[in-house]
Amino acid sequence: MSATLTKPADAAPGYRPGRTLPLRVEAMRQLKRRRTLVMAAVLGALPLILVAAFAIAGGAPDANPNRGATLMQVATDSGANFAATCLFVSAGFLLVVPVALFCGDTVASEASWSSLRYLLAAPVPRSRLLWSKLAVALGFSAAAMVLMPLIALVVGTAAYGWGPLQLPTGGGLPAGESVVRLLIVVGYVFVSQLVTAGLAFWLSTKTDAPLGAVGGAVGLTIVGNVLDAVTALGDMRNVLPAHWQFAWIDALQPKMEWGGMIQGASVSLTYALILFALAFRGFARKDIVS
Repeated sequence: MSATLTKPADAAPGYRPGRTLPLRVEAMRQLKRRRTLVMAAVLGALPLILVAAFAIAGGAPDANPNRGATLMQVATDSGANFAATCLFVSAGFLLVVPVALFCGDTVASEASWSSLRYLLAAPVPRSRLLWSKLAVALGFSAAAMVLMPLIALVVGTAAYGWGPLQLPTGGGLPAGESVVRLLIVVGYVFVSQLVTAGLAFWLSTKTDAPLGAVGGAVGLTIVGNVLDAVTALGDMRNVLPAHWQFAWIDALQPKMEWGGMIQGASVSLTYALILFALAFRGFARKDIVS
């Protein structure tokens, strides 16, 4: 089982390593899985649950005059505010789950089904298999990042109307500009989740238990959040991806600030690239028995 995309000298006529396991085939396989549909339903349900909660409570909570307003307290001012609030309450944990699920389940599930060795014997080169699975997993993760705020924007507009994005610091952004800002927020949230994607994908190449890879990635992400809460660590927290996970709040200011998001993206991409490289290196040398 070759670990490269080099065409063997005795390969069958028409065999092209780069054309094995096409992305569309892998994407359809993952799309039809029950866990994908369940995850989409969970993400789509969050905005509806929040609307119901606000309706039962009689609206968003009042602002504390001593501390100013928060995103939660301006959630019902417009559909854009509601979408931003949904991102705020879900970015720390809920959006971690689909990323860990799609990236952690992708290789380990094949091993648990004892189909991984047959894929490689097809023959699908190991690097091609990983590239296909990683690309599809990241694509589904990005779709999850977009799906939830998109549904929230539609639900929030239906419930609270279409209008400017009211900023917690005061003032507001026109409706058109608020959509652009929300797109920047979604993009940053996705980049910040690449660390979880890297952890899950690396663990997926190390174990035959999908739940172990998914749970391990979620658990390590939670550990990062806990460490970031330890203020005694001081500036050492700057190397923790969790320290920058809410840097996107700077996009919801009258004048957008890029500094925090650039630092956060740099930290996240560095960790992710290292973890993806470890996954490819380890899988190329791994003895596949399942």
